[in-house]
Amino acid sequence: MSIISYGLYALKIKTSIVSELVKQQEQSQWFSRINLRKLQYEQLRLLAEHCSRHSTWFSRRLMAAGIEPNDLVKPSSLAKLPVMERSDIQLAQDLFCDMVPNTHGAVASSATSGSTGEPVVVNRTILNHYCWLAATMRSHYWCKSDFSKPLAVIRANLFEVTNNKSWGSPVSLLHASGVSMGIPITKTGEELFEILFKFKPSSILMFPGSLASLIGYANTTDRKITSIEVIRTLGETVTKELRELTQKTFGRPIQDSYSSQEFGCIALQCPQSEQYHIMAENLIVEVLDEKGRACKSGQIGRIVITDLLNYATPLVRYAIGDYAEVGTSCECGRGLPTLKRILGRERNLILMPDGRRHWPLVGFDKFRAIAPVRQYQLIQKTLDVIEVRLFVERGLTLGEEAELATHIKKSLGHDFTIEFNYFEDRLPAGASGKFEEFLCLV
Repeated sequence: MSIISYGLYALKIKTSIVSELVKQQEQSQWFSRINLRKLQYEQLRLLAEHCSRHSTWFSRRLMAAGIEPNDLVKPSSLAKLPVMERSDIQLAQDLFCDMVPNTHGAVASSATSGSTGEPVVVNRTILNHYCWLAATMRSHYWCKSDFSKPLAVIRANLFEVTNNKSWGSPVSLLHASGVSMGIPITKTGEELFEILFKFKPSSILMFPGSLASLIGYANTTDRKITSIEVIRTLGETVTKELRELTQKTFGRPIQDSYSSQEFGCIALQCPQSEQYHIMAENLIVEVLDEKGRACKSGQIGRIVITDLLNYATPLVRYAIGDYAEVGTSCECGRGLPTLKRILGRERNLILMPDGRRHWPLVGFDKFRAIAPVRQYQLIQKTLDVIEVRLFVERGLTLGEEAELATHIKKSLGHDFTIEFNYFEDRLPAGASGKFEEFLCLV
């Protein structure tokens, strides 16, 4: 089994395979949910047959649950498998498969960001990477991206602004494209505005935190970036407030995506609604309540994912650490299952003094009306203390601070002690470049 780095994938990409996957997805998105589920569980059976032969850890897991690979054609059998935690990957000595089918290509080792404090490494095949590229093209098609116009990408792994002659993979594999620019995520809102104002991109891709920072500065100047037609986000939770501000500032909606290093693209926002369509051709995504039962539409639970095409690492019923709200049948007519909202990690839930946890409403939409807030972050330090980190245009008056504290406590639903902490520049993101609006340290 050959191990290569992800950086070398570009040298081995077969355009014909990516093109064929894109065509298949154009058709399969319109399959009925019943037919999609039937195909999913047949693929799961094939995956289980392979992994039971080539992963000692997975074989023991099936045996302990009293399940044969052929049993996994039924959702009820899959539900018998205990959920796989990050610690399982960390501790398992014989998890990875000792071989993969030749048609799946070479195997690469991929490390997650460790944003939960539990970094893990999984093996993935080139076929997994092709599926990620095909999902990226699906995102572009859904957004109606104009490949002939400039693209700007704000990323965490860049250290300087880069100018490129094309949009790069996967777009440049299938289409002629215009120029693109890579911009470090460390740029301030003002710096981002100046770069984008001069570059005039048609499409931008960035973390929501960077977008909020950009909007914060854009609303302080009379100049406008009028070239933007498509705004795509990834990597962080998109709030309702940010969607509204983006529409108001740029006259364009956010088109969000949900992905991870373990699974690639997990879900894409529908082009006709704000629901997220799960990439059901490659993944089974469950949303489970605190008792491990499947959540119904409108209920919130933790996300558990099965990768149907990873024949290198049996990620079957793996708890990725995120929470989501189950969606409904989408008005667009696609059979792909839906998530209404991606809510983030458990650490992004507020812990109330009575022991309840829920998703915090911080009342961001009123912040600017109270004080000149450019960026904010709330950190729950104890059961009763909330630190409010602020990047502001000027120092706040005592009256503004008091009014802001009252508004935050009312929005959160408890008389917390509010501690303000001011920053001279944009608030720092985590080590992975991701910014979290609310963080509970309790």
